[in-house]
Order: sequence, then C-alpha cells, then structure tokens
Amino acid sequence: MSFIGIDLGTSSLKAILVDDRQHVVAATTRDLTVFRYAPLWSEQEPGDWIAAALAALRDLRNSAPSAFRLCRGIGLSGQMHGAVLLDEADRPLRPCILWNDGRASAECAELEVAEPAACAITGNLAMPGFTAPKLLWLRRHEPDLFRRTRKILLPKAYLRLVLTGEAIEEMSDASGTLWLDVGSRDWSDRMIAATGLERSQMPALVEGSEPAGRMRPDLARELGFETPPLFAGGAGDNAAGAVGLGAVAAGASFLSLGTSGVLWRTTAGFEPRAEKAVHAFCHALPGRWHQMSVHLSAAASLNWWATVTGNSEAELLAALGETAQAPSPVLFTPYLSGERTPQNDPQMRGGFARLGFETGRNAMTQAVLEGVAFAFRDGKAALESAGAPITEAVVIGGGARSDLWLSTLASVLDMPLHRYPQTETGAAFGAARLARLACTGEDPIEICTQPGGSPETFLPQRDLVAAYMERYDDWRSAAEFSRALH
Repeated sequence: MSFIGIDLGTSSLKAILVDDRQHVVAATTRDLTVFRYAPLWSEQEPGDWIAAALAALRDLRNSAPSAFRLCRGIGLSGQMHGAVLLDEADRPLRPCILWNDGRASAECAELEVAEPAACAITGNLAMPGFTAPKLLWLRRHEPDLFRRTRKILLPKAYLRLVLTGEAIEEMSDASGTLWLDVGSRDWSDRMIAATGLERSQMPALVEGSEPAGRMRPDLARELGFETPPLFAGGAGDNAAGAVGLGAVAAGASFLSLGTSGVLWRTTAGFEPRAEKAVHAFCHALPGRWHQMSVHLSAAASLNWWATVTGNSEAELLAALGETAQAPSPVLFTPYLSGERTPQNDPQMRGGFARLGFETGRNAMTQAVLEGVAFAFRDGKAALESAGAPITEAVVIGGGARSDLWLSTLASVLDMPLHRYPQTETGAAFGAARLARLACTGEDPIEICTQPGGSPETFLPQRDLVAAYMERYDDWRSAAEFSRALH
C-alpha cells in the first residue's frame, strides 16, 4: 500500500511516493516558470502544471515501479489564491493570476464597500493576493473573459479537475479566496455575489482528509496504476506542511522559509485577528483552524539577490560561514512583491540602506538574510497580539537548509528553531498523509505525528539577541520609509 503527495508550488512541482510506514520511497521535482508581464503582475500557464504533474508521476513510476503501481491514493497540496478561469468546456481562458500578484489593490476596497461584513464573514482583510479581488479586476479590465467564465478554480483544484474530471476544493485553500465563510466552513453567497458571481461557479467543498475524486481510468492505465487512485481533498501549501509536520493540535507552530515566509499557529477554533493582517483560515483537517503571518518574499529575496550578483545562493551563503558574529552594517527590506503581515500593502518595495564605499557583497548578503528575519519578527509580534506567545517552532522550506539563516532567525526571534531531517518534502508529505486518511479513515492524530528522528536545534545567541533587538529599531525605520515612498 502506497500513497502519492503532489505539491504544486510556485517555482516547482514536487511529488513523493510514500509507503505504509510513512517512508518516502521516491521523490522528484519539476521546475515551473512565473511570468511578469507588467509591474505587480505574476502569472503562470495552467498547462505547465499539468505537464509537470504528469512528468513527475512518470518519474515516480520509473523510480519505484512496484510501489507506484499499488498506489491507493493521491493528495494534492498547492500554492494558494490563484485564479484559474474556465469556460463551458473547462478550458482555461487566460493564464492564472498568482498569489503574489498585486494588481488588485483598488478592488480590495471596492469589495469591502460592496460587502461591509466581508471581514466578519471571512476573518481576513481583503488583500490583492486573494482570489476574489482578482475577479473584480478581471470584470473591469477583461470583461469579455469575465462574462465567459463558467468556473473559477484554485491551482491545485484545476490539477485535480484534469486528473479526475471533478471540480472539488477543500477548506484550507478555499479560505484564501475571500469567498468562504471560514467559521462555518462553507461558501458565502454574500461574498460570491459581491464579486458578481454565483455559487454555481464555485467548486464543490470537502475537508482535506475526505475523498475528492478518483483518477480517470484512461489516465490511470496510461500511467501504470493497478487501479485508479483515490484523491483526497488535500490542502493549501501551508496547511499541508502542517499536516506533514504533525502541527494539528491547538498551539502547534512552525515557520516556513520558502519562496514566501509563513509563521503558523494551529487553533482549536476560528480566531480572526484581521486588524494585524493575520490570516485566519481553516486547517486541512475537520474541526481545526489556524492563524498565519505571511511574508511575500522570504527565500525569494535570496534568490533575487543571487540573480543580481550572478552567484549561486550556495556561493553567497558559503562566503558568510555558519554563524554571524554581529549584525550586518547594511539594512535590507524584503518587500520585493509588497507585503502582507502586518502592513497589507502590495505597493511597498524593498531596498538596501546604509550603503557606503566600504560596503561589499557579503555585508549585503547578510543584510538580505537579516531583513527576512526582521520581517518574520514583525509577523511574530502580530501573531502574539492575537494570542499567547510563540516560544519555539519547527522550520521547513528551502531556506531552512542554511544553518546561518536559521541561527540568525533564532536570535532575531529570540526563540529556539528545530529542523528535522528530510523536512524539505513537508507539503508533499502532508498531502500524502491526507491521501492515506481519505483512503483508510484512520484517526488523523495517529497518522499526523511529528517527523521522525532527532531535530537539530538552533538556539538564540544571547549577545546577538541584544544586538538584533537594537538593529530591529533601525530596520523598522527603513521599513516605514519603504512604505512611505509610494
């Protein structure tokens, strides 16, 4: 018995094959491309996701043919908020507008005027990255496509549609559309109407651990499955990461240092704190919710800096060593795509400050790492204003491979961070767990445990904690300047 988890990310699609002992048998990654046709825009071609998913499934088949053939279920994890517009034949009408697209600022205010109870219904401020404001933008700027739209799907739901023929979404991803009544875990007819749409244009809703379609028999035969695998509802990328890490009980926290940055806390109930731009969404498991601070450019900031300098990320990090001796003399604000928590401002832009003729590449690289860490500190403060202090967290995401970055984060946040072996597949692993739950009906608490093995813990360095506390005040001034510039 085996299960597959597919994580449809922004920069890549990851897929893993997991056996019944929850051991990863095979894994693969397929790169994806983001298109930025205009300032604030961020789009992808849905067809690229399908090609990547099918190629990834064939990779798994070639790596572990016996386990692949006997796969019982598939779970999907995905980048959130994207708007896939489909016509009456379920064909995409245009490229998908992604989560980090910032063009719909004016439409956020328009949405909150059209439905004054929007924040109370959804538990969240209207933000340009969410799905509903994108549809208002499309209604204004691409009215013909808006009129031809018969269904709106999130990225992983479109992948499910192609693989199963079913238009189904689950609660955690639906929470980021601004069409969901998050407390009631159902579509809100009022929010849907506020964007000029109807409930019939929404997919069906299930919980992330529930069955949600079965692979088309013809495709299952072509790929080499013994029987068509059952699909689970799945999860948005962060909720899938939480399932993979075992962050399913109230109070559990983790930090994701991926393309974007997230600080997560699981909650027993729906606990919105929109005034701090904290996200309050459904968890992927029934009867659970969560809060998040979200930062649009985390590891993406280092990737950008590597591109600018012409060096690889590994080369930039190797030049700094494994621990910092003191804060960089340079400041960096990581608002390359605007920011969510706590500013909710897509127009903000990043930058370096305190540059001099003596400034070198290493000081600027260190400033990039610290700038992202300071943004997380902003997010931690916002989350703690909404509840109890966060005293430690597990870390996942590509940036978590860097010892230097994690030691910096531990000192800036003044709390221990734990890195488990083999957590790079966190979201895909969580998706595979959800596939298992959908197939077996087992107790999530029994399956969604913490990662195996002993974690490596990064502790705050007391001298650096004090130094970063002082530097944070300077960084906040730079952040406010970034916001004031537009």
